Amino acid sequence: MSVDQINIEHLPQHIGKSVTLKGWVSNKREGKGIAFIVLRDGTGYCQCVVTGDNSGLEQLETAQSTSLETSVIIQGLVKSDEKQIGGVEVEVSEITLVGNSVDYPISKKEHGVEFLMDKRHLWLRSSRQWAIMRIRNTIIFSIHKYFQEQGFVQMDAPIFTGNACEGTSTLFETDFYGAPAYLSQSGQLYGEAMAMAMGKIYTFGPTFRAEKSKTRRHLSEFWMIEPEMAFYDIFQNMDTIEGMLQAVVKDVLKQCKPELEQIGRDTEALESSLKAFPRMTYDEAVAIIKGEKTVNGKRSIDLLEEDLKNAENRLTEIDAEIKDREEQIAAGGMKKGQINFFTNKINQLKQEKADVEEDLRNIPQWLSSAKNFEYGNDFGGSDETVLTKLFDCPVMVYDWPHEVKAFYLKRNPEDTRFARGVDVLAPEGYGEIVGGGERETNVEQLVEKIKEHELPMEAFEWYLDLRRYGSVPHSGFGLGLERVVAWVCKLKHVREAIPFPRMYGRLTP
Repeated sequence: MSVDQINIEHLPQHIGKSVTLKGWVSNKREGKGIAFIVLRDGTGYCQCVVTGDNSGLEQLETAQSTSLETSVIIQGLVKSDEKQIGGVEVEVSEITLVGNSVDYPISKKEHGVEFLMDKRHLWLRSSRQWAIMRIRNTIIFSIHKYFQEQGFVQMDAPIFTGNACEGTSTLFETDFYGAPAYLSQSGQLYGEAMAMAMGKIYTFGPTFRAEKSKTRRHLSEFWMIEPEMAFYDIFQNMDTIEGMLQAVVKDVLKQCKPELEQIGRDTEALESSLKAFPRMTYDEAVAIIKGEKTVNGKRSIDLLEEDLKNAENRLTEIDAEIKDREEQIAAGGMKKGQINFFTNKINQLKQEKADVEEDLRNIPQWLSSAKNFEYGNDFGGSDETVLTKLFDCPVMVYDWPHEVKAFYLKRNPEDTRFARGVDVLAPEGYGEIVGGGERETNVEQLVEKIKEHELPMEAFEWYLDLRRYGSVPHSGFGLGLERVVAWVCKLKHVREAIPFPRMYGRLTP
């Protein structure tokens, strides 16, 4: 009788049937005459039970000989069991070893970040990284789906550019047949040209920044989505940003429940992001940051001071609980299971303690930055954090002082001190995930801004042609994929949001 080969994710549709699974041993435990294997195949996880009675002693010995990340082929009967992963369990009739795994270097014990980054090619196999990458995949597909359904055409901007138009300090230089070339920071200028041909376009590709920055938000190589729309003003642009982000969040909430559970993501903030995003001018945002304006009756300064007090109290509680549990273990008389439970709890508390201690380092800096914010400056990470703490969904800040924004942004016709740029700041301290705005259409004003920024005019002659031949109002934005993944998954660092991160000090594996 033939046995269907299926993916683990489809097991609930095969209850009562014999199936074949192919995958890797992600976990294993044994008892007398029994072995429990948690199998991973890339689509999910399931528990497979091997016993001497049902499987035979030879199959049990084979199962017992497997180690972490051994690849196997398993045949067995699918049974319903709500207590298990995915609500099913496989009663194994046959197990075949495909590839041995000896001394797999990533174990259950706590590993340092640098060790895990050095083993990124293997770390990707862990359940947490598996979940993050599947969520990333859903986000990518959702973005494509949204734009395609809205009538956008995907087009590709070049990665090589011939001029360091925004300064060589943040560009990677390379050799292009004997001439200097640079890896692109953005496809936006080319996107504008393509929008003049197609109406609405979006690019989706890698971009590069040579900043020597090691913050949790920075990568040297990352993926950008950059739509550009003819005949759109800044407000239609904001409508598009909101619609796209909400479509992404809806798809993740609908399609990635197991993955969100796997990484322990509280989805409340994501669900809150399905409502209309607050929109405010730069002036309004500054007033909120400095505590001069309330949001739902709360001032930023008061909220930060309350957070600081709560963190101090929580640190005291954590220290006391760790001490109490360690003393109970040291006193003896506990069973092995209880010792393991207490040990795991202590490790969890120590991790929480590290997070609280980081808050205690950051909050005073945020308070100082908020109180002393100088009007006219761009927002730093601390300013974005302070502002978004007062909201439970992304916030749109528009009409920025033109001095802090790119040369190609249109001035507000009603107040030329401001450029029609918009930044979208994610809640929970994640800050900017989208930057964009309405583009300048006046050739004379654009030439003036190019000179003001001391950029080479000859490098922009083709760009000025877009204003000379049938210019129209148009807008667009850039979305950093990894920053969105980090926010959706609530990651501490964007390095977990991409399969193989490239950042300052990291080029391998």
